[in-house]
Amino acid sequence: MKHYSPTDYVNWLEEYKVRQKAGLEARKIVASFSKRFFSEHVPCNGFSDIENLEGPEIFFEDELVCILNMEGRKALTWKYYAKKILYYLRQQKILNNLKAFLQHSDDFESYLEGAVYIDQYCNPLSEISLKDIHAQIDSIVELVCKTLRGINSRHPSLAFKAGGSSMIMEIELQSQVLDAMNYVLYDQLKFKGNRMDYYNALNLYMHQVLIRRTGIPISMSLLYMTVARKLGVPLEPVNFPSHFLLRWCQGAEGANLDIFDYIYIDAFGKGRQLTVKECEYLIGQHVTAALYGVVNVKKVLQRMVGNLLSLGKREGIDQSYQLLRDSLDLYLAMYPDQVQLLLLQARLYFHLGIWPEKSFCLVLKVLDILQHIQTLDPGQHGAVGYLVQHTLEHIERKKEDVGVEVKLRSHEKHRDVCYSIGLIMKHKRYGYNCVIYGWDPTCMMGHEWIRNMNVHSLPHGHHQPFYNVLVEDGSCRYAAQENLEYNVEPQEISHPDVGRYFSEFTGTHYIPNAELELRYPEDLESVYETVQNIYSAKKENAE
Repeated sequence: MKHYSPTDYVNWLEEYKVRQKAGLEARKIVASFSKRFFSEHVPCNGFSDIENLEGPEIFFEDELVCILNMEGRKALTWKYYAKKILYYLRQQKILNNLKAFLQHSDDFESYLEGAVYIDQYCNPLSEISLKDIHAQIDSIVELVCKTLRGINSRHPSLAFKAGGSSMIMEIELQSQVLDAMNYVLYDQLKFKGNRMDYYNALNLYMHQVLIRRTGIPISMSLLYMTVARKLGVPLEPVNFPSHFLLRWCQGAEGANLDIFDYIYIDAFGKGRQLTVKECEYLIGQHVTAALYGVVNVKKVLQRMVGNLLSLGKREGIDQSYQLLRDSLDLYLAMYPDQVQLLLLQARLYFHLGIWPEKSFCLVLKVLDILQHIQTLDPGQHGAVGYLVQHTLEHIERKKEDVGVEVKLRSHEKHRDVCYSIGLIMKHKRYGYNCVIYGWDPTCMMGHEWIRNMNVHSLPHGHHQPFYNVLVEDGSCRYAAQENLEYNVEPQEISHPDVGRYFSEFTGTHYIPNAELELRYPEDLESVYETVQNIYSAKKENAE
């Protein structure tokens, strides 16, 4: 019903055939991803097969959604790659829409639309639409109208509450609207600035601001301004340093106004109305008159994405740096010639090892970015040269790859390895739950890591098996054998990379997918034996 017009004639048999063909193609591509990209992140050109598919994209997406909705504990690897592909497809579509949107002339409804594009791009798997956001805001407007009716039953806003362009000129009538808004938003609905968890990306996503009823100054201001303008109060956005504000004109229309002819509204601070002096007191510094001016849509979006970019740089647990990658994409869509951000993007590709499958494509992607930087700013020659050198060294290393390293538990040098991939473990010291996805007979990290992690203080030091584990908090860690113990009450580990390594959770352990089993061919049998022994012992203790 979303994609077909009820008035159009549709040959449903032919549509079904096209859908069926698209579904088979989707499954074929998803099945190929694990084998192709198990040892590295999905590269920049890894989605080229998808871009070249024939037929409607909606059918391909529908099949990916069907895969994601398969029974919870099975087909984990398929779900992992289906999610990545769907993420990519939707982001490409949203980014194209955002670029087209940025070509439009400014109007005040565009502020919310632009913010929703940012929300959609960072949350492509969530069902977020401008229509739904407007519907939720309209429900707030209805509550404001109900309150306003009690203040002034003949208020003109009540006549055009669903409108868009009509504005009220009388300051007293505007003030009544703002009073009603403050009551509904902050007293009735309990919206508030998120002081306790300020540096959380959710505070910048409009759908989350509406769900959680909290945000930071810029997101709260966009909500406040949208409600006010729907009710005829012409508030305007002010890109004030450190604290985004709105301004409310107190002077006559068409008059030669200065910054003292406005009241400034702090939507983060429950709609507090401020003078110029109070604004400066708010941030603790004097600012020039230019910073009290209204800003266009692009500048507002730049600030929102800049906030996300700062949060992305702070990420510690998410080792894929997804927020940083998303915010870089958004910023460069608006300002494609930002040299420092292009350099950061190139460094990020290098750090994450997001290399295309073939050396030639690598040169086209990463070195293209570096060449573009060199053209924009020849002064960056040193940084560009460093990255070019290391990129070319990576190509040479890829040529020398000897293939898959197979680790056999029966080998003499692995005799001290006690645990197997797929087992649910608990860290003795830190208490976190995790699943093993790899092991080494001794610590394979460098001297600096061993020193920083104080490995020498362990009774067995670095001369003991170490395990790669996926932790329930989303991190990946390298843990010493003596610090791990079986979790006698195993539970699923909610880590985003579980599907990269495992195909199923049985309720007691994870079953490795074909690629991981190829690297640890004797571990699966060991897992079954270990789990059986644990539960036999548990049963005996219970008896």
